[in-house]
Amino acid sequence: MKIVLASNSPRRKELLAQAGIEFIVDPADIDEVTSETFPAKVVEDLSRQKALAVAGKHKGEIVLAADTVVAFDDKILGKPKDEEDAFRMLTELSGRAHQVYTGVTIVDAGGEVKTFSECTEVTMYENSPEAIRSYIASKEPIDKAGAYGIQGLGAVLVKGIEGDYNNVVGLPLAKVYRVLYNV
Repeated sequence: MKIVLASNSPRRKELLAQAGIEFIVDPADIDEVTSETFPAKVVEDLSRQKALAVAGKHKGEIVLAADTVVAFDDKILGKPKDEEDAFRMLTELSGRAHQVYTGVTIVDAGGEVKTFSECTEVTMYENSPEAIRSYIASKEPIDKAGAYGIQGLGAVLVKGIEGDYNNVVGLPLAKVYRVLYNV
């Protein structure tokens, strides 16, 4: 079964390939706007918008879309605007737990839409300003929600997780697999 991935995320591509899922890429070109405010509902709504936008171009095919956010105290932390914004975010997360939510929408070949979300709790080490600045100097946090990538250098900032690691990377792979293949 071939999937249309409505995302250009390198991490999502890697995860699908890791699971042996064949796919093509057709990224959704939408304005990511939602009236939802709770993180789980935000990612579900945005993934649904992306999936439906791409499904219209791929009738009879399976479309997979996802959206991931980092939330701290139910406030969404997007991608940092600059290095100072990254420093602010990472300082705020230092020594504390936060949540990573990924919303997933799958439109099957018959047009049936399934939307769900996954939440993983991430706890950061108490990171010194020097450690945070050193990480920011790598430029890795600039294009990452919450200003870190657990799959890269940001892994050294993370004390532990509760839940699906792959969800933090950008796709709850095991759950997606089970929905796709009715496992």
